[in-house]
Amino acid sequence: MSRFWSEIVRDLTPYVPGEQPKQADLIKLNTNENPYPPSPAVLDAIRAELGADAGRLRLYPDPQGTALREAIAEQEGLSADQVFVGNGSDEVLAFAFQALLAQARPLRFPDISYSFYPSYCRLYRIAWQAVPLRDHGFALDVADYPAGGPVILPNPNAPTGRAIARADVARLLAANADSPVVIDEAYVTFGAESAAPLIAAHDNLLVVRTLSKSHALAGMRVGYALGHRSLIEALVRVKDSFNSYPLDRLALAAATAAIRDTDWLARASAAVIESRDQLSRELAALGFDVLPSKANFVFARHPGHDAAALSRALRERAIIVRHFSAQRIAQWLRITVGTPAECEALVGALRGILARPE
Repeated sequence: MSRFWSEIVRDLTPYVPGEQPKQADLIKLNTNENPYPPSPAVLDAIRAELGADAGRLRLYPDPQGTALREAIAEQEGLSADQVFVGNGSDEVLAFAFQALLAQARPLRFPDISYSFYPSYCRLYRIAWQAVPLRDHGFALDVADYPAGGPVILPNPNAPTGRAIARADVARLLAANADSPVVIDEAYVTFGAESAAPLIAAHDNLLVVRTLSKSHALAGMRVGYALGHRSLIEALVRVKDSFNSYPLDRLALAAATAAIRDTDWLARASAAVIESRDQLSRELAALGFDVLPSKANFVFARHPGHDAAALSRALRERAIIVRHFSAQRIAQWLRITVGTPAECEALVGALRGILARPE
């Protein structure tokens, strides 16, 4: 431990991201990346932005991300001043924690959820309360979040993949009308109902999304938020006190093109949903308990086999999935939906592993 560390740094337990392996021949089903390349329009936009000699790269990007915000606003039926863009949804969430969720009362979120939330709370000295998911299938009940302070929920939840309906979000917003509520929609395009249509009626709602999963742009790091103008202004105030140019020129061009290609998004999302549902059926046929997922991953356990051992056995077969050590989910695996061929390879490997004598 360095003697120059601040007290905050000494007390931090940083978020641990999924492994990004160097081995080229692995089937990588551990970090929920989209299995398909992004829209061809993305590459065209990047080439156009670079121009003949990449001379534009000497110039700062638009600090407001105007073209991207306008494209998002058009898709959502909002105005551009109801849209905030940032360097991945993790940065957007970090700004939301500072600007909106640091309130007098503790921030509430599920006990099984995105593990970055406690990291942000520790970093920004925010008191928090982990609200247990229901024992049966890790279901989330908005009745467990009565009036009492700010709330952040992923919908669909991660790592469970379970989603709640828009009507449930509306009840949550009404019950907490005097507190900010953030709905983290990183996986919403894979079958869940977005809360964005509720923005007009609820000035306490902030919806946060990423282009990493839905638009296959994890390498570009683009996220955004939707909400009432006062909430967006709060995010802008934090951003402009931290980094006025969070998105570079290529990321802005790529993201704007991706947002506008709605046909690509519909096709890619449908393909992932079809593979997810097929994978869920095949895992169930192998004896796995599989939660109903509205994300681009499934959460599964086998009652007769240790999850960590299954993860190691898959790794030996050049397939990596995500295993969490937290007590309530230590026997579960989060498996990203890959291409049909990757899913077939996973099922084949599991079939061989399960057939081995103990």
